[in-house]
Amino acid sequence: MWETLRNAWKVPELRKKLLYTLMMLVIYRLVSVVPVPGINASVVQEVSKQFDMLGLVNMMTGNSFSQMTIMAMGITPYINASIIIQLLQIAIPALERLAKEGGEEGKAKLNRITRYSTIVLAALQAIGIIAGLNSATTQGGERVLMSSYNNFWGLLSIGIIMAGGTALAMWIGERVTANGIGNGISLLIFAGIISNLFNGMLLAFTDALGLTNYTATGNPVVNFLILIVTALVIITVVTFVDLGERRIPVQYAKRVVGRKMYGGQSTHIPLKVVSVGVLPLIFAYSFMAFPGTIISMFGTSSGAYKWWNTYMNQQAPLYLIVTALLIVAFSYFYSSISFNPQDIAKNIQQQGGNIPGIRSGKNTVDYLARTTNRLTLFAAIFLAVLATIPSLLYIWQSVQIPFAASSVLIAVSVALETVRQIEANLVMRNYKGFL
Repeated sequence: MWETLRNAWKVPELRKKLLYTLMMLVIYRLVSVVPVPGINASVVQEVSKQFDMLGLVNMMTGNSFSQMTIMAMGITPYINASIIIQLLQIAIPALERLAKEGGEEGKAKLNRITRYSTIVLAALQAIGIIAGLNSATTQGGERVLMSSYNNFWGLLSIGIIMAGGTALAMWIGERVTANGIGNGISLLIFAGIISNLFNGMLLAFTDALGLTNYTATGNPVVNFLILIVTALVIITVVTFVDLGERRIPVQYAKRVVGRKMYGGQSTHIPLKVVSVGVLPLIFAYSFMAFPGTIISMFGTSSGAYKWWNTYMNQQAPLYLIVTALLIVAFSYFYSSISFNPQDIAKNIQQQGGNIPGIRSGKNTVDYLARTTNRLTLFAAIFLAVLATIPSLLYIWQSVQIPFAASSVLIAVSVALETVRQIEANLVMRNYKGFL
């Protein structure tokens, strides 16, 4: 490992990319501590506990939201805008043609549409969230917005500032992708997740040493050991599953074009075991948090809020069951729009190939669909079980896991992809890499 790092550092081009990536990530984290004017951050931390949905935003931004910095919205609006544009490509033929037939120019137009949508979405989300938080008061009657900003123009200026922070994060991510190592947007999320994980582990460690006022139940040392073991097991399992793939063999027939012979080789179609990634988890968490957030905005003394807080909190059995079912449903939904067996079968047939033992045409489509459905079922069950582990540990031992299943999946996926890119650069220069 250290030999590989030394070899990577000896390559001037790779060393420049690594330093550029590190520098941009440092700039992103430094900007993430610049506060937004007109907001009481301490009031936000107290009021936001009523809204489950904001925990996901805070996790993706590395606590920037709870501290109300200009990066409070982070890169989340860009992810939402990208998902919306992908879904609209199915519903709007013009966007579908732009994606499939537009070439590089079409991709550039879609990227511009995504960027503009990101800024608009970031401003709307920031204004909506701050307005919702401002409607809830603390026990002392304090509000999120300071008196001079508690009006329409104050909300608008805060929304523009937070949208500017998202635009800056988006620019940093694109620069890292173009000039650094790895996917820049993913690395920004990775940096926030690692920051949360480090802070959670540090807090658990100080609790175990008795350096803080420990308020949770159970022995802090035992809880810290359970936390460490759980983290290692989850990271190992997620890494193993993330690297898994189902290889479908494909045999191409020999054909003569002019005086040259093409084909005749065997290859395979790699299908990832968890091809749906982390999106089903994000969709399910957002879907489950949305009703509670809306109910909380109308007051915490209503019967609806009391029922939701009792039977649909994150440790309630009904909440866990509904969340697991939503993860399964969203897994199949995303798999259906991201993988089309008919297009794959058509491409194989047009190139003169076939799957051994499977006839071309409908039989190939059915085989690919059946294989994909089995992989999706495994991925859905795996994600559902992974999502319930933190809640089950809290119910069993009152151990508060400082990370969610989605954050582990994102962190592991980004780390593996970055390692692959470094490995590819080293292999090109005849160095022995990580794997």
